[in-house]
Amino acid sequence: MTVNLEEYFRTTFEDKLLVKMPEREDDHLTPATRLLEKRREMSEVEQALAAQKEEFQMKMESLQQRREELERKEYQLKESLLKFDKFLKENDSKRARAIKKANDEKDLKKTKDKEIDRLKDEIGVLVREKDRLQKKLEKNVIYQKYLDKVIESAEEFHEIREVIARYDTLTATHIDLMEREQKNQGAVEEQKQKLMKYTEEKNNQILGYNNQLAGLQTRLDRAQSSAVKWESRWTHIKNTAAKKTLLLGRIKMATHNLFQLVNRHQKQASDVAIEETNDQLNRIQQFIQDLTQITQEIKRSEALAQSTAGASSS
Repeated sequence: MTVNLEEYFRTTFEDKLLVKMPEREDDHLTPATRLLEKRREMSEVEQALAAQKEEFQMKMESLQQRREELERKEYQLKESLLKFDKFLKENDSKRARAIKKANDEKDLKKTKDKEIDRLKDEIGVLVREKDRLQKKLEKNVIYQKYLDKVIESAEEFHEIREVIARYDTLTATHIDLMEREQKNQGAVEEQKQKLMKYTEEKNNQILGYNNQLAGLQTRLDRAQSSAVKWESRWTHIKNTAAKKTLLLGRIKMATHNLFQLVNRHQKQASDVAIEETNDQLNRIQQFIQDLTQITQEIKRSEALAQSTAGASSS
């Protein structure tokens, strides 16, 4: 197989490389005549370049004059714009000062009006608060009369503040007892909730453990089934590994032989190690691309020569 590939590429590349270049029509001219012809062509090219350079220089001078004229007009326009802008700014400044003064006076008037409205509102609030307190005083007069009667009838109280102090003490004691009762009820309810939560958590844990056990049993069954399948696949892999290795070795050998053939055509020494198959393939690809490009250029040259010869004969 290796010998056949080498023979195929040798015959293919030699046929493509042995294409003859088309003969030039001026092969019968002497070297001196060719040199004179080349000098004449260079002289014509230099004259054409000098003419183009002179024309370009004249265009550049014309453009420079137009640019200077435009810059002068632009400077004059900027001066006019600056003067006009200064005039507008001065008018705007005067107008802004007048508007600011009028606005300041309006703002001051609005501030005073707001202050007047605020004071009126405060007076109204104070009047309403006075009326409310007066009504509350009139409403609480009966309590004053009631406390006076309590002091007259009770021997343990001599002043109204003693009655109020005793009432405050009893109220505070009642509130304290109610708070203790609420705390005790809250503690009992909290313990009940904790017990219910603990029982629910333990039940959930038992259910979770049962689910995990069932899942683990399922995973064990799957793992055992998968182990059997993977053992079968591993046996198949081991059986096919030798074939793949042999095929890889053949591919590397064929690539190396083709790489040596390319080096012989290029008359170059092999600078790539035998195990660097990728580098060898890259070198072969580059050689084929270069050869294809050379062949295409030769074909284009032949086609151009044929078309030129046909035009001359006609």
